[in-house]
This record gives sequence, C-alpha cells and structure tokens, in this order.
Amino acid sequence: MRPFTAVLVATAVSAVAVPPGSELAARVKQLTRTTVWTRTAAIPVKFPTHHPQGMVKIGDTFYVSSVDKENLAGHLFKIDKDGALVTDLKLGAGEIFHPGGIDFDGTDLWVPVAEYRPDSSAIVFRVDPKTMKATEVFRFADHIGAVAFDTDTRTLYGVSWGSRRFYHWEVSADGRVADPGVPSTLAAVNPAHYVDYQDCHFAGGGLALCSGVTVLRQNTATPFRLGGLELVDFAAGRPVHQMPVQLWLPSGQVMTENPAWIETTATGLRAYFMPEDDRSTIYVYDVKSIS
Repeated sequence: MRPFTAVLVATAVSAVAVPPGSELAARVKQLTRTTVWTRTAAIPVKFPTHHPQGMVKIGDTFYVSSVDKENLAGHLFKIDKDGALVTDLKLGAGEIFHPGGIDFDGTDLWVPVAEYRPDSSAIVFRVDPKTMKATEVFRFADHIGAVAFDTDTRTLYGVSWGSRRFYHWEVSADGRVADPGVPSTLAAVNPAHYVDYQDCHFAGGGLALCSGVTVLRQNTATPFRLGGLELVDFAAGRPVHQMPVQLWLPSGQVMTENPAWIETTATGLRAYFMPEDDRSTIYVYDVKSIS
C-alpha cells in the first residue's frame, strides 16, 4: 500500500490547477458564488425514502442510499427516471445500519454502512447495479460516511463522520481490498471546515467532487444552513476548489443537504439534488456556458 501523508493547512485553500483529462473536474472548477443554477425539472419520489445519504445516476436510473432511523435499517434504493421504486436492498449488520455517500467504479457501486455515531465501525460493500447483489468487501474501525472510487488508480477513498478524516484503500482488479489497515496508519486530517461532506464521487484527474452542508448558529433558535461543493485531492489530503451552493427550499434546507449527483452536459453541468427526508423530490438544475 502506497504511503499516505496527512497535510495540515492553516491558511485559506489556494487555487490549484485541475489535472488534464478531467472534463467534470475542470467544469466544476469554474463554479463560483455567482454561478446561476437553473431548475429544469423536479421528480417526485413515489415511496418513503427515510433519510437519504448518497446518490449515483447510471443512465436514467438513480441509486440512493438511505438510513431508516426509526427501524435501524440501511437501504440502497434503485429508482427509475419517474421516481418509482425498482428495488430496495437492505444493507448492514446489527448496529451497523447507516449507509453513507456512494460511488460507482464503472462495474459496481461502493456503499459504506456504519454505526450511527462517530469514531465507530463500518462495513464497505460492493453492489452489482443490475442484480442488486451485495458483496461485503471489508470492515473498518471508524465511521465511514462517504466513499469515492478513483477509477484511474483503482483507489477507494473514504471520509469519516463529518469528513474530518480521509482514508484510502487499494482495490484489486477483482474488487478486493487485501489490507484494510487501521485508522492510525491511514488517516489524514481534513484541513477545511467549510462543509461536512454528505456525498462524494470521483471527478477525474485524481480529484473527487464532494457535496455537503454546515449548520451555522447565531443562537440555537436560528440555525442557518449553508451548502457547498468541494473538489478534493484525497491523495494530497486537501480540497483544491470550494464554492457555496446558494439554493434553498422554503423549509430552509439546502440542495446539497443530502445526496447529490453532478454530470457534464453538452452545454455545461447538470446537478441532481435530493435534500428532503421521507417525502423526497429529485431536483434537477443546469449550469450553462461552462467550456
């Protein structure tokens, strides 16, 4: 396993050029505070979604991880383009029932499921998106809240509760992790405190695109939610580009509060957000004129 060094940054994160060969990352790097997000669709989800966590879109099909806090159960939903449930895969074991942010390696979905508390433990699964069959890959002695799969290096990256610690694991061609290791040998400290990552996906060029939210309080009665996106260089242990997402529901929820998926289009970017619990809607936004 290659060495992984924690990087601590005391000053503001500086702009870093996006490596070549990454159209998604290059376009995301052009997003700023003044970017215009235009809602183009809203897809009502036609079943109770509990508390959604991660999202991957493959073709016209959505895959959404979710935790049922009432019944202490983890789910991976396969949802069609109209918001109807295709498959509900239960994931977890005992106290390990909280799925996190998910990613796709081109063949399998990667889904972390953890205890519902920080500094705990997790199981990482591979799931065939066609058959929805799950395979346990490894167990780890920390809460893994989201993963991103670097398809160029076959490296799986993970973040802890609140995305305070970064991890990585090398994955063999047959989808195995030979040595999951222990937290003391794999952890890097996240130097940024802008948002807590809810969902992460590989964006190319060694970078992952993470979405999330932070709750700011002037006092306990008036919390303010701020959503954001970050391009993260997990190998270096730091984000390289950060931007707020100034999109709120009437309830005050931000679009990036729960799962998010962003992809390139012919004219820019398209984002899919699923911020609400239980009675969810997938909100679709376009950003145009990004070369």
